[in-house]
Amino acid sequence: MNRVNTPEAASGWDCHVHVFSGGQSVEQGHYVPQDHPIERIEALAARHGFGHLVLVQPSVYGSDNSLLLASLAASAGRHRGVVVVDEPLPEAQLVTWHELGVRGIRCNWVSPVGNRQTDWRAWTPRLRELGWHVQWYAHGDQLGDVLQWQERHRLPCVLDHVAGMHTRFAQDAQAWANLRALAGAGAWIKLSGWYRLGLHAPYDLHKLRLREIYNAYGSRMVWGSDWPHTSFAAGHAPSYDHLWKPLLDVLGTDAVEQLTQQAQMLYGD
Repeated sequence: MNRVNTPEAASGWDCHVHVFSGGQSVEQGHYVPQDHPIERIEALAARHGFGHLVLVQPSVYGSDNSLLLASLAASAGRHRGVVVVDEPLPEAQLVTWHELGVRGIRCNWVSPVGNRQTDWRAWTPRLRELGWHVQWYAHGDQLGDVLQWQERHRLPCVLDHVAGMHTRFAQDAQAWANLRALAGAGAWIKLSGWYRLGLHAPYDLHKLRLREIYNAYGSRMVWGSDWPHTSFAAGHAPSYDHLWKPLLDVLGTDAVEQLTQQAQMLYGD
């Protein structure tokens, strides 16, 4: 990636980051966040060629999306957001959030304080009209449930953190069959959170059979740094480069360069 000095000049997309305020109340989860404002990740990402961010609502804030929405409002339209909601949103709120940059709703089946949205029937038509998607943070062995949900509701589907495809899954595991079936149904997949899948630095991505995932998903793959890496203690988080450059070894420069741009199809206007 070419190095640039400002977020405004960088064209790439980092499709999974979180923002935190040390003073904001949190639900009792598996970590207590420190202060990680939008300006910090903007500066870091821009140095590596990423000027567009997708802010994902973290589990510890529940459905209080206020910090995410405020960060979007301050970004002059460069960034996008994925929120957590407990119930259908009023039409006016949907429109307001869409104008701010919200493009999806997150279902988190992994975190201790995650959420499981079940009744979508009343508002899936409007979400479909807006072009919003549902982002799933699920274990690989839950992909069958995600596939059934997708077949029932027909909303665009984005699979968080490589769809939870942990290195423990054998080649003939049902999780791989479900992953391919979701690809056939038009799902997207995020290449993010390597350390959540049984990998350790320098992240030997061959262990995830990334080439097979690429062959299935192709232009419906995006990359995310997972900044600020809530799985790690302060001072031990991986560097930005360590989470990006291993892709070059597996996919090659041309495919990886395209990967930074094709998020526009998912998150653009």
